[in-house]
Amino acid sequence: MAVSTMDSESAQTPQPQAALKKGGPSLLPTGALSTSLSSQGRHYVCGSLAAFTNIVVTFPIQKVLFRQQLHGVLAIEAVRQLQRDGLRNLYRGLLPPLLQKSTTVAIMFGLYEDFSRVLLEQAGSSGVPEIVTRSFAAALAGTAEAILTPFERVQTLLQDHRHHGRFNNTAHTFRTLLTEYGVRECYRGLVPILLRNGPSNVLFFGLRGPIKEQLPEATNRAGHLVNDFVCGGVLGAALGIMFYPLNVVKSRAQSQVGGAFQPCRQVLLTVWRERGSSLAMLFRGAHLNYHRSLLSWGIINATYELLLNLL
Repeated sequence: MAVSTMDSESAQTPQPQAALKKGGPSLLPTGALSTSLSSQGRHYVCGSLAAFTNIVVTFPIQKVLFRQQLHGVLAIEAVRQLQRDGLRNLYRGLLPPLLQKSTTVAIMFGLYEDFSRVLLEQAGSSGVPEIVTRSFAAALAGTAEAILTPFERVQTLLQDHRHHGRFNNTAHTFRTLLTEYGVRECYRGLVPILLRNGPSNVLFFGLRGPIKEQLPEATNRAGHLVNDFVCGGVLGAALGIMFYPLNVVKSRAQSQVGGAFQPCRQVLLTVWRERGSSLAMLFRGAHLNYHRSLLSWGIINATYELLLNLL
Protein backbone atom coordinates (compact mmCIF):
# COMPACT_ATOMS: atom_id res chain seq x y z
CA MET A 1 0.00 0.00 0.00
CA ALA A 2 1.13 2.26 -0.50
CA VAL A 3 -0.43 3.34 2.56
CA SER A 4 0.14 9.55 10.57
CA THR A 5 -1.01 12.53 12.12
CA MET A 6 0.61 14.12 15.01
CA ASP A 7 2.80 16.85 16.44
CA SER A 8 5.51 15.92 14.02
CA GLU A 9 6.81 19.32 13.05
CA SER A 10 8.51 22.03 15.01
CA ALA A 11 6.81 25.32 15.72
CA GLN A 12 9.32 27.00 13.46
CA THR A 13 8.37 24.80 10.48
CA PRO A 14 4.60 24.31 10.23
CA GLN A 15 3.60 21.23 8.23
CA PRO A 16 0.50 19.13 7.58
CA GLN A 17 1.54 16.66 10.27
CA ALA A 18 1.51 19.40 12.88
CA ALA A 19 -2.06 20.24 12.05
CA LEU A 20 -3.01 16.58 12.13
CA LYS A 21 -1.43 16.00 15.49
CA LYS A 22 -3.44 18.80 16.99
CA GLY A 23 -6.57 17.20 15.61
CA GLY A 24 -6.91 19.63 12.72
CA PRO A 25 -7.72 18.75 9.13
CA SER A 26 -5.00 17.15 7.07
CA LEU A 27 -4.51 20.28 4.98
CA LEU A 28 -1.41 22.40 4.45
CA PRO A 29 -2.00 26.00 5.58
CA THR A 30 -1.51 28.36 2.66
CA GLY A 31 0.78 30.57 4.71
CA ALA A 32 3.16 27.74 5.54
CA LEU A 33 4.27 26.85 2.05
CA SER A 34 7.95 27.78 2.22
CA THR A 35 10.04 25.29 4.13
CA SER A 36 13.74 24.62 4.12
CA LEU A 37 15.24 21.82 2.06
CA SER A 38 16.37 20.03 5.21
CA SER A 39 12.83 20.08 6.58
CA GLN A 40 11.46 18.64 3.33
CA GLY A 41 14.12 15.95 3.28
CA ARG A 42 13.20 14.77 6.76
CA HIS A 43 9.97 13.24 5.45
CA TYR A 44 11.92 11.01 3.07
CA VAL A 45 14.48 9.95 5.65
CA CYS A 46 11.93 9.26 8.39
CA GLY A 47 9.66 7.35 6.02
CA SER A 48 12.54 5.17 4.87
CA LEU A 49 13.74 4.35 8.39
CA ALA A 50 10.20 3.62 9.56
CA ALA A 51 9.69 1.15 6.71
CA PHE A 52 13.06 -0.50 7.39
CA THR A 53 12.05 -1.13 11.02
CA ASN A 54 8.72 -2.55 9.97
CA ILE A 55 10.07 -4.97 7.33
CA VAL A 56 12.64 -6.52 9.65
CA VAL A 57 9.96 -7.15 12.30
CA THR A 58 7.11 -8.42 10.10
CA PHE A 59 8.86 -10.26 7.23
CA PRO A 60 8.10 -13.83 8.49
CA ILE A 61 4.41 -12.94 8.77
CA GLN A 62 4.49 -11.58 5.22
CA LYS A 63 5.90 -14.89 3.95
CA VAL A 64 3.05 -16.84 5.52
CA LEU A 65 0.55 -14.41 4.00
CA PHE A 66 2.19 -14.66 0.57
CA ARG A 67 1.87 -18.45 0.56
CA GLN A 68 -1.85 -18.11 1.38
CA GLN A 69 -2.40 -15.55 -1.37
CA LEU A 70 -0.56 -17.64 -3.94
CA HIS A 71 -1.80 -21.14 -3.10
CA GLY A 72 -5.03 -20.51 -1.16
CA VAL A 73 -3.86 -22.70 1.74
CA LEU A 74 -4.63 -22.34 5.45
CA ALA A 75 -2.23 -20.40 7.66
CA ILE A 76 -1.08 -23.59 9.43
CA GLU A 77 -0.17 -25.19 6.08
CA ALA A 78 1.72 -22.06 5.03
CA VAL A 79 3.66 -22.21 8.31
CA ARG A 80 4.44 -25.89 7.69
CA GLN A 81 5.78 -25.00 4.24
CA LEU A 82 8.12 -22.47 5.82
CA GLN A 83 9.21 -25.04 8.41
CA ARG A 84 10.01 -27.50 5.62
CA ASP A 85 11.99 -24.79 3.83
CA GLY A 86 14.10 -24.39 6.97
CA LEU A 87 15.36 -21.45 9.01
CA ARG A 88 17.95 -20.71 6.36
CA ASN A 89 15.20 -19.75 3.92
CA LEU A 90 12.99 -17.88 6.41
CA TYR A 91 14.45 -14.50 5.47
CA ARG A 92 15.06 -15.48 1.85
CA GLY A 93 13.73 -12.63 -0.28
CA LEU A 94 14.20 -10.02 2.49
CA LEU A 95 16.39 -7.65 0.47
CA PRO A 96 13.84 -6.73 -2.26
CA PRO A 97 11.05 -5.70 0.18
CA LEU A 98 13.63 -3.99 2.38
CA LEU A 99 14.83 -1.89 -0.54
CA GLN A 100 11.38 -1.52 -2.08
CA LYS A 101 9.45 -0.66 1.05
CA SER A 102 12.11 1.66 2.46
CA THR A 103 12.05 3.57 -0.81
CA THR A 104 8.30 3.51 -1.46
CA VAL A 105 7.38 4.68 2.03
CA ALA A 106 9.96 7.46 1.72
CA ILE A 107 8.35 8.39 -1.61
CA MET A 108 4.87 8.07 -0.14
CA PHE A 109 5.45 10.54 2.68
CA GLY A 110 8.04 12.74 0.98
CA LEU A 111 6.34 13.20 -2.39
CA TYR A 112 2.99 13.66 -0.69
CA GLU A 113 4.41 16.64 1.20
CA ASP A 114 6.20 17.99 -1.88
CA PHE A 115 3.27 17.53 -4.28
CA SER A 116 0.90 19.08 -1.73
CA ARG A 117 3.11 22.13 -1.33
CA VAL A 118 3.60 22.64 -5.07
CA LEU A 119 -0.05 22.04 -5.98
CA LEU A 120 -1.33 24.34 -3.24
CA GLU A 121 1.05 27.06 -4.42
CA GLN A 122 -0.22 26.62 -7.98
CA ALA A 123 -3.86 26.49 -6.92
CA GLY A 124 -3.47 29.75 -5.00
CA SER A 125 -6.84 31.45 -4.73
CA SER A 126 -8.46 29.42 -7.53
CA GLY A 127 -11.14 28.21 -5.17
CA VAL A 128 -10.23 24.53 -5.47
CA PRO A 129 -10.79 22.91 -2.03
CA GLU A 130 -7.52 22.02 -0.37
CA ILE A 131 -8.76 18.52 0.38
CA VAL A 132 -9.13 17.95 -3.38
CA THR A 133 -5.61 19.24 -4.02
CA ARG A 134 -4.14 17.10 -1.29
CA SER A 135 -6.06 14.03 -2.51
CA PHE A 136 -4.57 14.56 -5.95
CA ALA A 137 -1.11 14.89 -4.37
CA ALA A 138 -1.63 11.58 -2.52
CA ALA A 139 -2.69 9.84 -5.74
CA LEU A 140 0.36 11.20 -7.58
CA ALA A 141 2.67 9.98 -4.81
CA GLY A 142 1.08 6.51 -4.94
CA THR A 143 1.46 6.37 -8.71
CA ALA A 144 5.12 7.38 -8.44
CA GLU A 145 5.72 4.48 -6.04
CA ALA A 146 4.85 2.04 -8.83
CA ILE A 147 8.19 2.73 -10.52
CA LEU A 148 9.64 0.31 -7.94
CA THR A 149 7.42 -2.58 -9.08
CA PRO A 150 10.52 -4.68 -10.01
CA PHE A 151 11.33 -5.05 -6.31
CA GLU A 152 7.89 -6.54 -5.61
CA ARG A 153 8.36 -8.73 -8.67
CA VAL A 154 11.65 -10.15 -7.41
CA GLN A 155 10.27 -10.54 -3.87
CA THR A 156 7.41 -12.63 -5.23
CA LEU A 157 9.74 -14.95 -7.15
CA LEU A 158 12.12 -15.43 -4.21
CA GLN A 159 9.26 -16.20 -1.82
CA ASP A 160 7.62 -18.72 -4.17
CA HIS A 161 9.08 -22.13 -3.29
CA ARG A 162 8.50 -23.30 -6.88
CA HIS A 163 11.31 -20.96 -7.98
CA HIS A 164 13.82 -21.79 -5.22
CA GLY A 165 15.88 -23.90 -7.57
CA ARG A 166 15.98 -21.30 -10.33
CA PHE A 167 16.67 -18.00 -8.57
CA ASN A 168 19.49 -17.77 -6.04
CA ASN A 169 19.19 -14.25 -4.65
CA THR A 170 18.04 -10.73 -5.46
CA ALA A 171 20.88 -9.85 -7.84
CA HIS A 172 20.65 -13.20 -9.66
CA THR A 173 16.88 -12.83 -10.08
CA PHE A 174 17.17 -9.32 -11.51
CA ARG A 175 19.94 -10.41 -13.84
CA THR A 176 17.97 -13.43 -15.06
CA LEU A 177 14.81 -11.43 -15.73
CA LEU A 178 16.67 -8.67 -17.56
CA THR A 179 18.90 -10.85 -19.69
CA GLU A 180 16.36 -13.56 -20.57
CA TYR A 181 13.11 -11.55 -20.74
CA GLY A 182 13.88 -7.83 -20.75
CA VAL A 183 12.78 -4.87 -18.63
CA ARG A 184 9.09 -5.43 -19.37
CA GLU A 185 9.13 -8.71 -17.45
CA CYS A 186 10.25 -6.84 -14.32
CA TYR A 187 7.01 -4.84 -14.46
CA ARG A 188 4.64 -7.79 -14.60
CA GLY A 189 1.81 -7.03 -12.17
CA LEU A 190 2.09 -3.26 -12.62
CA VAL A 191 -1.62 -2.66 -13.23
CA PRO A 192 -2.92 -4.06 -9.90
CA ILE A 193 -0.16 -2.13 -8.12
CA LEU A 194 -1.31 1.12 -9.76
CA LEU A 195 -4.94 0.36 -8.93
CA ARG A 196 -3.93 -0.25 -5.32
CA ASN A 197 -1.43 2.53 -4.65
CA GLY A 198 -3.28 5.64 -5.80
CA PRO A 199 -6.64 5.08 -4.06
CA SER A 200 -5.06 3.68 -0.90
CA ASN A 201 -2.84 6.74 -0.56
CA VAL A 202 -5.80 9.06 -0.98
CA LEU A 203 -7.70 7.25 1.77
CA PHE A 204 -4.68 7.00 4.07
CA PHE A 205 -3.76 10.67 3.99
CA GLY A 206 -7.38 11.80 3.89
CA LEU A 207 -8.58 9.77 6.88
CA ARG A 208 -5.64 9.89 9.25
CA GLY A 209 -6.62 13.34 10.54
CA PRO A 210 -10.23 12.48 11.37
CA ILE A 211 -9.17 9.19 13.01
CA LYS A 212 -6.59 10.99 15.14
CA GLU A 213 -9.27 13.44 16.30
CA GLN A 214 -11.32 10.58 17.74
CA LEU A 215 -8.47 9.27 19.91
CA PRO A 216 -7.88 10.48 23.49
CA GLU A 217 -5.67 13.55 23.58
CA ALA A 218 -2.05 12.66 24.28
CA THR A 219 -0.19 14.61 26.95
CA ASN A 220 3.29 13.10 26.59
CA ARG A 221 5.54 11.39 24.05
CA ALA A 222 4.39 7.89 25.02
CA GLY A 223 0.78 8.90 24.53
CA HIS A 224 1.53 10.32 21.10
CA LEU A 225 3.41 7.13 20.19
CA VAL A 226 0.40 5.00 21.14
CA ASN A 227 -2.02 7.24 19.24
CA ASP A 228 0.22 7.23 16.20
CA PHE A 229 0.41 3.44 16.29
CA VAL A 230 -3.37 3.07 16.62
CA CYS A 231 -4.07 5.62 13.88
CA GLY A 232 -1.69 4.04 11.36
CA GLY A 233 -2.61 0.49 12.35
CA VAL A 234 -6.36 0.95 11.99
CA LEU A 235 -6.01 2.63 8.61
CA GLY A 236 -3.49 0.10 7.34
CA ALA A 237 -5.60 -2.86 8.42
CA ALA A 238 -8.77 -1.47 6.86
CA LEU A 239 -7.06 -0.62 3.58
CA GLY A 240 -5.34 -4.02 3.55
CA ILE A 241 -8.72 -5.76 3.61
CA MET A 242 -10.23 -3.37 1.06
CA PHE A 243 -7.48 -3.92 -1.51
CA TYR A 244 -6.76 -7.56 -0.68
CA PRO A 245 -8.12 -8.99 -3.97
CA LEU A 246 -5.75 -6.73 -5.91
CA ASN A 247 -2.83 -8.13 -3.92
CA VAL A 248 -4.00 -11.66 -4.72
CA VAL A 249 -4.06 -10.75 -8.43
CA LYS A 250 -0.61 -9.16 -8.14
CA SER A 251 0.88 -12.22 -6.43
CA ARG A 252 -0.56 -14.57 -9.03
CA ALA A 253 0.55 -12.45 -11.97
CA GLN A 254 4.07 -11.94 -10.61
CA SER A 255 4.60 -15.62 -9.82
CA GLN A 256 4.62 -16.30 -13.56
CA VAL A 257 7.91 -16.04 -15.47
CA GLY A 258 7.69 -15.49 -19.20
CA GLY A 259 4.63 -15.96 -21.37
CA ALA A 260 1.78 -13.61 -22.17
CA PHE A 261 0.76 -10.75 -19.90
CA GLN A 262 -2.81 -11.42 -18.81
CA PRO A 263 -5.20 -8.57 -17.97
CA CYS A 264 -6.09 -8.05 -14.31
CA ARG A 265 -9.66 -9.16 -14.92
CA GLN A 266 -8.52 -12.43 -16.51
CA VAL A 267 -6.15 -13.22 -13.64
CA LEU A 268 -8.89 -12.51 -11.11
CA LEU A 269 -11.36 -14.75 -12.96
CA THR A 270 -8.77 -17.54 -13.09
CA VAL A 271 -8.17 -17.35 -9.34
CA TRP A 272 -11.93 -17.12 -8.73
CA ARG A 273 -12.59 -20.32 -10.70
CA GLU A 274 -9.66 -22.19 -9.16
CA ARG A 275 -10.96 -21.40 -5.69
CA GLY A 276 -14.45 -22.67 -6.38
CA SER A 277 -16.02 -19.26 -7.02
CA SER A 278 -15.89 -18.70 -3.28
CA LEU A 279 -15.46 -15.23 -1.79
CA ALA A 280 -14.12 -16.80 1.39
CA MET A 281 -11.45 -18.64 -0.61
CA LEU A 282 -10.57 -15.47 -2.55
CA PHE A 283 -10.00 -13.69 0.76
CA ARG A 284 -8.10 -16.60 2.28
CA GLY A 285 -5.25 -15.08 4.23
CA ALA A 286 -7.08 -11.77 4.68
CA HIS A 287 -7.30 -12.24 8.45
CA LEU A 288 -3.54 -12.61 8.67
CA ASN A 289 -3.12 -9.67 6.30
CA TYR A 290 -5.36 -7.63 8.63
CA HIS A 291 -3.17 -8.34 11.64
CA ARG A 292 0.05 -7.87 9.68
CA SER A 293 -1.16 -4.53 8.29
CA LEU A 294 -2.30 -3.46 11.73
CA LEU A 295 1.17 -4.14 13.09
CA SER A 296 3.08 -2.90 10.03
CA TRP A 297 1.34 0.42 9.56
CA GLY A 298 1.21 0.97 13.28
CA ILE A 299 5.00 0.59 13.38
CA ILE A 300 5.52 2.74 10.28
CA ASN A 301 3.22 5.52 11.45
CA ALA A 302 4.54 5.63 15.01
CA THR A 303 8.21 5.36 13.99
CA TYR A 304 7.79 8.01 11.28
CA GLU A 305 6.29 10.56 13.65
CA LEU A 306 8.75 9.73 16.43
CA LEU A 307 11.70 10.25 14.10
CA LEU A 308 10.27 13.53 12.81
CA ASN A 309 10.17 14.79 16.39
CA LEU A 310 13.68 13.55 17.17
CA LEU A 311 15.40 14.96 14.05
